[in-house]
Amino acid sequence: MTPILQHSLAYWTHNLNPVIFHIAGPLAVRWYGLAYLLGFIGAYFILLRMSKRDEFAVPAEALSSFMVNLAVFGVFLGGRLGYVLLYAWDTFLHDPLFVFRVWEGGMASHGGMLGVLAVLLWTAHKQKCHFLNLTDGLALVAPLGLFFGRIANFINGELWGRPTQVAWAIIFPQAGDATPTPRHPSQLYEAFGEGLLLFSVLWLVRRTAWGKREGATSTLFLLLYAAARITVEFFREPDSTVYFGWLTKGQLYSSFMIIAAIIILWKRKLLCKAS
Repeated sequence: MTPILQHSLAYWTHNLNPVIFHIAGPLAVRWYGLAYLLGFIGAYFILLRMSKRDEFAVPAEALSSFMVNLAVFGVFLGGRLGYVLLYAWDTFLHDPLFVFRVWEGGMASHGGMLGVLAVLLWTAHKQKCHFLNLTDGLALVAPLGLFFGRIANFINGELWGRPTQVAWAIIFPQAGDATPTPRHPSQLYEAFGEGLLLFSVLWLVRRTAWGKREGATSTLFLLLYAAARITVEFFREPDSTVYFGWLTKGQLYSSFMIIAAIIILWKRKLLCKAS
């Protein structure tokens, strides 16, 4: 196997192959797909454990179908439509079939979260259970999927960072720079902040009296994910649209998550002392 990273101009040049092996034509097994699979496997076993302890409202025997609905209609469909509507609307208008060419990449985490919320609302209605119980469970395991997804972004060489001279900078040929330009590996920053760090904090807080209150895990997820995303966006190459000369789309959409968290805190009185 050829080296996946080559040294160039004192910085590493990204040359990872996003495809594990080809099947036929555009069909292939990709690291991106494997990342989603690993995220869902990890989430399944954690939620199964919670379900058997009566901490998660979906019964253990119904968890498999719940996860399939979550993957297909929540993460995949929501993530793809979210990317098209929020980040690639002009491309879609000129090429409507673009929405189906998922092998070319293009998933939005905010769109995936909205898709997941839609599935949870439907599940809460069908199971006649508390919506926040479902969101708490998903909030606890979501950072696993975010971690693997950001690693896949790095392997794909997409969502690269801004130009920098830090020692760990990486040259991303996919950026199309006229001359080799070292950039922040912002995908790895997000994998740590949105993934490992967020998962660790939520797991620890979940064990406290406050963390066991309904809506607490969901609220903390919204706050910490938004904070991590807003912070890393300062190191990530912004989308074409930047508001006020500094506010990226990712930061704008994340600010709505903070507002949602504040509303939950207020409505659920989560700032009061746990009983």
